[in-house]
Parts: sequence; structure tokens; C-alpha cells
Amino acid sequence: MPEPSDEHLMLGYRDGNAEAFATLYHRHRGPLYRYLLQGCANPATAEELFQDVWTNLIRVRDTYRVEARFTTWLYRLAHNRLVDHYRRGRMPWVGDEDLEAVPDPAPGQDQLVNDADCVQRLQSALGRLPAAQREAFILREETGMSLEAIGACAGVGRETIKSRLRYALKTLRAALEDCL
Repeated sequence: MPEPSDEHLMLGYRDGNAEAFATLYHRHRGPLYRYLLQGCANPATAEELFQDVWTNLIRVRDTYRVEARFTTWLYRLAHNRLVDHYRRGRMPWVGDEDLEAVPDPAPGQDQLVNDADCVQRLQSALGRLPAAQREAFILREETGMSLEAIGACAGVGRETIKSRLRYALKTLRAALEDCL
């Protein structure tokens, strides 16, 4: 038997099925947390925002209707929470010191050194992207959302998302040129 869709699970949760919520939470907790962490670059703040998004989902579950994919709705909640966070004057600043250090591999493992360097450079390059480009890139990579779904989350059109992704990819490719 195929697994129930996110939309089916959310409808079940709306109607009182707590296990449906647990399934949704386990499916989406990792990508959602990483999206929020990329949005604010601070693990403690990301955790607070993460809890706020799930609390908000619980609070508004009675009004849930299937009008788009569940992930579009969930990431719209997350996007709105990030916007609220920024409006309170907590603009994100991502510097190298804010990024989790990649541990040094054992000596003599040249490939691991190169891979660790590339991961660190990717994290740094992601942190330097404009917030709108970083958000579009993370949503596309973490969730596999369509351009239309990402646009719905961000409140902009498909072509705007396409442009943001194009510029983000250009910047990331330039930063990682010798890693590719």
C-alpha cells in the first residue's frame, strides 16, 4: 500500500489524527530546519523559528484546505515566520564564523581534504547569497519544489524565482569552480 500523501495526512490531522501529524513532522523536520537555518544562519534562532512554524501549523490546522501541495503551504508558513523575524530588526548576517566548521580529515586523505574544503566553500557561498536567492535555492534543493510552488511560498511569480535561481547558481558555480 502506498504511503499517504502529505495533503491526506494534513487533512487527517485537521480531523483529529495525531499520528498523521507525527508522520508529517518526521517527513519534513530536516528540510524545514535547514531552510530556516539558511535563512537566519544561527542554530538557536533557527530552532526557535522551527518551533514557531510547527506551533503555527497546529494552531491553524482547523482552517487547512487542499489548495496547493502541503509543502507549499508549510514553507509559506516558514517564509512568513522568517519575514516576521527580519521585520523585528533581526536581519541575517552570515559570516564564516557563523558557519559550522567542517572537521579536518585524517592526514594523507587528499580527497577528503578537497571535499571538506568544497563543503565549507559552498556553505560560505550560500551565506553570501542575497536572502531571496538563497531561499529559492534552498527550497529547490531541499524540497524539490517546482518554480510555481517556490513562487507561492515567496509571494512572487515563476519568472522571478527562475531569475533568482539562475543568479544563485551562477554565483555558486563561480565560488566552487574548481570543485565541480
